Formats: sequence, structure tokens, C-alpha cells
Amino acid sequence: MDIPEIPPHEALRRVAAGVRLIDVREDHERAAGMAEGAVGVDRGALERDPGRHVSALDAPLMLICQAGGRSLRAARALAAQGYSDVASVAGGTGAWQAQGLPMTPPRADHDADLHERYSRHLRLPEVGLEGQRRLQRARVLLIGAGGLGSPAAYYLAAAGVGTLRLADDDRVERSNLQRQILHTDARIGTPKVISAAATLSALNPRTTIEAVAERVTSANVERLLEGVDLVVDGADNLPARYLLNDACVKLGKPLVYGAVHRFEGQASVFDAGRRRGGAPCYRCLFPEPPPPEAAPSCAEAGVLGVLPGVIGLIQATEAIKLLLGLGTSLSGRLLHFDALAMRFRETRLGPDPDCPLCAPGRAFPGYIDYAAFCAGD
Repeated sequence: MDIPEIPPHEALRRVAAGVRLIDVREDHERAAGMAEGAVGVDRGALERDPGRHVSALDAPLMLICQAGGRSLRAARALAAQGYSDVASVAGGTGAWQAQGLPMTPPRADHDADLHERYSRHLRLPEVGLEGQRRLQRARVLLIGAGGLGSPAAYYLAAAGVGTLRLADDDRVERSNLQRQILHTDARIGTPKVISAAATLSALNPRTTIEAVAERVTSANVERLLEGVDLVVDGADNLPARYLLNDACVKLGKPLVYGAVHRFEGQASVFDAGRRRGGAPCYRCLFPEPPPPEAAPSCAEAGVLGVLPGVIGLIQATEAIKLLLGLGTSLSGRLLHFDALAMRFRETRLGPDPDCPLCAPGRAFPGYIDYAAFCAGD
């Protein structure tokens, strides 16, 4: 059945004549104001029980949404259920406003900035307003404001994570700028966390940035993890990686891992702290650090500038999924990326029943001075 699409001014005329107009947007969308004369019933509720909102199968009815798509689909659904006089408002509330037609005022509890800033999240049923509020309440520790930390921090802040605690004791150097997109040439010599805080606050002033100009060590790691929901490892060095893994197992925090080398990268989630015996930790994969010559740094081996962007965005994606409880995380899987071949592959990882750290029932062995260990001291 073809559904009539009527212009907003005609819909307003019909409202004045007594025709019912239903706004099928979600409640958080309607909080910003509705077409005058409309009543709010979200599309799902209307389609499930139209008889609750429409008096008769032949009663004239108009539906409106934001841009016209949802109302048209809802109208077709009602027509399929036997409603014979259903129309959709062309262009939706957006067109209604653009034509200067009367609107109801926003509700007193409406946060205009939140709804405009995160409108594309709010339109995802899997996120919605409650999911966005979960992100707003979240606290994330990001170790490293460099190549991996830059894209991860950018997108976590953009997504609306409420608090980002950034820890890095380094300063901006010109050689960083090829990949560390949080920083600018004008900030060379500035502590990275200060530079990062300026960039992220300019992007999203709703996100609180806690800048900690410290290198993660066994002396401060638990303080850095205090009160956070998860940890993103953007340090990309072995001492930090092992130390964060150990602390996350001890304190029950998920660790979002990333690493890059030349033209290749890796990402995973290590969640053994919350799922002892059910998920691996980093030391299930590599029980002890390799010698320094087996794991050269980016400064020694080089790295394709865009590569940390790819891996850092995967880390941000995994962090957001964990915070929202969405999808399937990379826990138990190691994702490999080969930039030259533009190919991803996956390695399955299981928990090691003899892991020196996370085996069920094993007491925490204490922190190791990994910096000295990896240096061979």
C-alpha cells in the first residue's frame, strides 16, 4: 500500500481540523520539542499496540519523526495491520522546524548539548540515552599519550567517556608528530599530557581530562588504576605492558591491549582479572618479557605513521563496547593487522592453567621491576 506523504503545513492544517498527529521518535528526541499538536508514542510501542493510541482502523492518522523515514515505515506497518487512513509527514520534524511552524518548548530536563553532540549515538537502539549516560559515567585510564594513545583518546573523548585519566611522563618532540595526532608543532617541548588535555578539551568539553605526568611504575600503578572501569594500554613498551597486565589481573580490570611495529599491529582484550580461568591475560601468551634485542622500540625500528591510528581506533572501539556491554570483545582473540597486505588475521588465545599470574587459585606474586628486567639489569 502506498502511504501518502504530506507536507508539514498541510499536516498543521489537519491537526487544527482534529486529525491525530503522533510523533514516533524516541522519548529523548521528543524532549527537544515536538510539532505543536503532536502526541509522543515511540515507533516500537505504536507498532506493537496501535489500538491503544488510535481509536479505529479507519480513523485518520498522521505520523511524524525526525526526517520522515521512520514515520513512513511505521505508517506502512500500521497499514499492514488494517489501518486505512494513515499518512506520514514529509521531511519530519526537521522540515516542520525549517518552515517555521509552531513547536512545543523543550522539556525542562532536556540537555540540548548532549542530544545534539551525541545524536548519532542516541539513534542507535543499542546505545540510546541510557548507553550515552553510561559512557558519561565511565572512567578510563589511558597509559600513553603517543601513537596509540592519540587516536584512542580522541575517539573516547568524542564518544562521551566522562573521565579520561591520561598518564605519560614524556614531552612532545618533532619526531612524534608523524603519528601522535594529539599534538602540534607549536607544542614541542610541552608535556604530552598537557598537550593532550588541551586538544581533547577543545574537542569535547564535557569530558574531564585528568592529566598525570608520570610514567607507570610498580609504585604508582594501583593509584593510577583507582576508580577506573578499564585500562587502555597506549604505552606500547614491554615494561608498561607487563605491569599493567599484572595490576589489571590483581584489581579485576579489563585491559585493552595494542602494539605496533614497522608495518604490523596487534590488538586484544585481556580480562583475566574478572574472568579468572575463563579468559587469558597477557602472560598466558608471553609468560616472561623477551630480551631487549627481540623487541625493538618504534624509535629503533620505525613505524608507518598511520599504523597506530588503525590499532588505536580498534582499542577505542573495544573500550566503548566493554563500557556499553555490546557485542563480542577481543578477549580470547589476538587480532593481527598487516598494513602492507591490508589484511587482518586472528589467533585464538585460551587461558593458561599454569599461568604464573592468573591461574585459578594462584596468589598474586607481587610486582616485578620490569624496566630493570627488560633492560637486563
